[in-house]
Amino acid sequence: MIQLEVLELSHRHVNKRTGAITGAVAAVVAGVAILLPHANASTNTPQPPETFSSQSAAMLAASLDTDLGGRTAGWYLDTPTSHLVVNVLSNDDARRVQSQGAIAKVVRNTMPALRDGVRTLSDTASIPGTAWSIDPKTNQIVVLADRTVTGTKMATLTRATDRLAGLVSVKRTSGEFTLYDAGGRRQGSAGGNPPAAGGGSPAAGGAGGQAGGANTATGAIGGSAIFGGRAQCSLGFNVTVQGAPAFITAGHCGNESKTWAADQAGSQPLGTVADSRFPKTDFALVTYDDPTTKPSSAVDLHNGSTQQITQAVDAAVGMKVQRSGSRTGLKDGTVTGLNATVNYGNGDIVNGLIQTDVCAEPGDSGGPMFAGDAAVGLTSGGSGDCQQGGETFFQPVTAALAATGAVIGAGDAGGSGSAAGGGDANGNAAGGDNANGTGASAGSGNATGGGDANGNDASAGSSAGAGTGDAHGTDAGAGSATGATTGADGGDGQQ
Repeated sequence: MIQLEVLELSHRHVNKRTGAITGAVAAVVAGVAILLPHANASTNTPQPPETFSSQSAAMLAASLDTDLGGRTAGWYLDTPTSHLVVNVLSNDDARRVQSQGAIAKVVRNTMPALRDGVRTLSDTASIPGTAWSIDPKTNQIVVLADRTVTGTKMATLTRATDRLAGLVSVKRTSGEFTLYDAGGRRQGSAGGNPPAAGGGSPAAGGAGGQAGGANTATGAIGGSAIFGGRAQCSLGFNVTVQGAPAFITAGHCGNESKTWAADQAGSQPLGTVADSRFPKTDFALVTYDDPTTKPSSAVDLHNGSTQQITQAVDAAVGMKVQRSGSRTGLKDGTVTGLNATVNYGNGDIVNGLIQTDVCAEPGDSGGPMFAGDAAVGLTSGGSGDCQQGGETFFQPVTAALAATGAVIGAGDAGGSGSAAGGGDANGNAAGGDNANGTGASAGSGNATGGGDANGNDASAGSSAGAGTGDAHGTDAGAGSATGATTGADGGDGQQ
């Protein structure tokens, strides 16, 4: 506080000069009174929490982490309010976050510590029937153990997690982790019988296909039934690769058969597998046999309508999503974890997955998970069913597009789609091997370079506009001006 000492002057000594001085002093006092409140205002003054979309939340989280020198520990969208919650390590950092309209949560565990914990679990607790992911809501690694984890397996898991006290919480799921293809070599008859031949996708929850012929190459869209060998899966998203029509689905489906058809008998051929990757990651690229095919970039909502898909984005914890599948139709839920590792048994371990509370069943594998017009994931597997509920894991679409060079928006001339750079929001680059963002189809696409929102080496997405890069790292490359193929590499994330 500024204190001014005013001397009492004798009336007989006051003249015009001293009167002028006294008036000037009064003016100074008045000016100080006006300026003081503003002088004390801080640039970190908390602001009322704002509402965010998943993409705008990711951009702000990236900016805040850069400003704070990487001193954040994950973020998520609060589902009921759409508020962005950012985990920080100090009250000073919390004030910075609050000044930008986000909610700050001071937590104990740093992101490097959580990542070290994930690596320790991979080394010491690789047990069939287990899964784990970094959960920013609890600031811990959440480990799920299915009903097969008992006896010696449970004892091994307990020893591993006890050494990570404070970093890990263990939960049980009543189901059993399994891949969601039906009738494949892994499942045999136990996987359930595919729908009757005839093509077409079943109605939501139904078991029978629609009357034959509807699901031709041109009509095949996300959530349609596809058949290869003994396996039934679901088409994920229609794409193009260097202008040629194709679709993406699950890698464990692509491994089941080289060729895929719209009907169980194989009389309506669709395409041939060009690239299939499973385990470690879980996606496949199938090129349409007819190069003139122009399938719609849409998802079957199983109610007589479709959802157009124009872009691909990274998942965020708290994101509301929907899933379409040929076995159980349309289901919805929320993203609950990122960078998940799932051990399905028989050496089938997949990393970099999106964890959700959406249900699914055998036959839904490869089907699309989406949020509005944005592609998010491909159904991999999980536990439970759509009667009792459960957990389902998804391959991030952005990583699949990046690795295959595919572009969302097959057959839609001048499509407006864009793709964010691959990666997850709380761990390493999604898919493990390639986090380059994929391009938008030629037209009006805007692609932000998504990247790893708390992790490593993501790249900017292509199409018009600069990439936002690693949301907990630095130096994302700018997106390409033309929107073709992949973006420029971004910088490393927080280590």
